[in-house]
Amino acid sequence: MKSIKGIIVPIITPFYEDESLNLEELRRQSDRMIREGVDGIFCFGTNGEGFILNGDEKRQVLQTVLEQVGGRVPVYAGTGCISTRETVKQSLMAKELGADVLSLITPSFAKASQEELYQHYKSVAEKVDMPILLYNIPARTGNALEPETVSRLAEIPNIVGVKDSSGNWENLKAYLAITKKRPDFCVLSGNDSLILDTLMEGGAGAIAGCANVYPRTMSSIYDFFVEGQGEKAREAQNSIASFRAVFSYGNPNTIVKKAVNLLGYPVGPCKAPFNGLSEEGQAALKKVLAENQAKGMC
Repeated sequence: MKSIKGIIVPIITPFYEDESLNLEELRRQSDRMIREGVDGIFCFGTNGEGFILNGDEKRQVLQTVLEQVGGRVPVYAGTGCISTRETVKQSLMAKELGADVLSLITPSFAKASQEELYQHYKSVAEKVDMPILLYNIPARTGNALEPETVSRLAEIPNIVGVKDSSGNWENLKAYLAITKKRPDFCVLSGNDSLILDTLMEGGAGAIAGCANVYPRTMSSIYDFFVEGQGEKAREAQNSIASFRAVFSYGNPNTIVKKAVNLLGYPVGPCKAPFNGLSEEGQAALKKVLAENQAKGMC
């Protein structure tokens, strides 16, 4: 298994104006991410609009990224679906194409018990012999993975870690405590403001949406940390606060994609209806991008 660590970018999925896939731009974005120092590329996550891509689109995206990356960094595939059956199907597709790691978001919409979530992940792990990352983002799915459930799942060998996007620091610390009994279990922050804190508590890194906009800056948080340059790591961590503040104007992954467009990369719109940003939000975004560009952030 390739090492799960560092800053992994949940790469955006470029579209043309008609919402068809722009695979050539996806290749360019993959190269841009690696050139600027990211440690892994994660296909069809939240920022990649995996929630709205169909099965054929997911196959094309993953195949394109795997071809372009060519083994330079690990490639992660977000294959979690609402049903266990479809999750297995999508996971086997990712395995067939050659993904390195699977990321499985919790099932959504219907309320699931912790035992149902446990059985869901256990079933997928038994049917798909690949490294699996659990993905906790209750604000989006309506289902939270409790630390006790994650601890149980960590006893399954090919469930190798968890990404926490709850924004709840106490929940993340409870996940980190699991590494005391299983040191190779990886805990990744899904909240870009908690990357350095996660690393300081023994976490492995982050899946960081802001890396689509600032790949070098985001990667430097991890790089400075492992080099023992804590002050520089903290400066890099704090530098994204103004950009994240723009999220108050709308859907964060919509804002991330609009930002990448404004930086001059033709990644197109998010799929409707999740593609709007008020004039006030657009003005705030342009102001922050200009200020950060003047600071040399990239």
